[in-house]
Amino acid sequence: MTCAACDMRCQRFGTHRNGLRRFRCPQCKKTYTEPHKQFLDGMQIDPDKAILALQLLLEGNGIRSTERITGIDRNTIMKLLVLAGEKCEKVMGRSIVNVPVKDVQCDEIWAYIRKKEAHKLPTEANDDTIGDAYCFVAIERHTKLVLNFALGRRNQATTDIFIEGLRAATSGKQRFQISTDGFQPYISAITTTLSDRCDYAQQIKVYGNAPDEHRYSPGEVISTEVVPVMGNPDTRRISTSHVERQNLTIRMCVRRLTRLTNAFSKKWENLWAAYCLHFAWYNFGRIHQTLRVTPAMEAAITDHVWALRELLA
Repeated sequence: MTCAACDMRCQRFGTHRNGLRRFRCPQCKKTYTEPHKQFLDGMQIDPDKAILALQLLLEGNGIRSTERITGIDRNTIMKLLVLAGEKCEKVMGRSIVNVPVKDVQCDEIWAYIRKKEAHKLPTEANDDTIGDAYCFVAIERHTKLVLNFALGRRNQATTDIFIEGLRAATSGKQRFQISTDGFQPYISAITTTLSDRCDYAQQIKVYGNAPDEHRYSPGEVISTEVVPVMGNPDTRRISTSHVERQNLTIRMCVRRLTRLTNAFSKKWENLWAAYCLHFAWYNFGRIHQTLRVTPAMEAAITDHVWALRELLA
C-alpha cells in the first residue's frame, strides 16, 4: 500500500472491523484499508456462502430452502442466480465454439412462466412473457456435451435462433448427423442453416393414451418411424434417447422445473439464468457417471474439472 499524498510505502496498522488489513503512512499518518473483495460484479456477501447457495440451487434446492440453509435473503439469492447465469452464458458462448461432433440430438423441454398457457386470461393472450416456455437443447451423443440451448416459444422463430447457435457451436470441417423429433420447424431451420455440414433425420414416436393416474407421463410408444430428411443419414444412429434422458437430468437438478410444485419461474430472466448455470456446470464441473470425466473434458475443450468458483471467475 502506497500513500497517495506522500508517495511513501505504508506500514501495517491492524485490521478493519470487517477483517481487511489496514495500513498507515509513517509520514502523514493517514490510514488506508485494502480494497474490498467483491464477488460477482459487486455482490458484498461472503464468497463462500455465495458458492454454497449456488451449489444448493444446482442440486435441486428451491430459493426458500436455500435461504433457510445459508441464511442469505431470498432476493439476494435471486440476484446471485442472475449474475451467475450471465457469467455462465459468457463461458458457454466463449468455450463451445467450432467443436468437432459426430452425432447431435435435439429436443425441447417444457416449462412455464407465472402460469400455464391454458390458464392465461383473455387480456394476457398476446403476452409472450407469460405462459409456455420451451428450452431447445442440442447434445452430442458420445461426449454428452450440451452444444447449444435456446429459450422461447415453441415456434419457427425460436427454432431458427436455436439452429443458428448450433451452427456456431459445431465445426464445419467434420460432417455429422443430427436427429430430432417430428417437430416440423426443424426441417426448414436445419436444411437452411446446416445443409453444408450434416445429414438429418427425424425419429417420430407415436404414443398411446396415458392412464389418468400418470397424466404427466407419456403413454406407451405404439410405433416409431424414422424419416430421412437431408443428406444420407445412417439409420442405425437415428435416435433422440440421449437428449430425452438429458431432460430428466434437467428436471432433477433445477427446482423450478419440478412437476407439481410452486417453485415455478415468475420471470423469464430467472428461468434463463437457471438454465445457463445448469448447463455450464453440467459441461464443465459435473463428472458424468458413464464417462467418468466432464463432457467438456471428453470433448477435449478443457483438461480438468472446473470448480464452481473457477466457472464464475
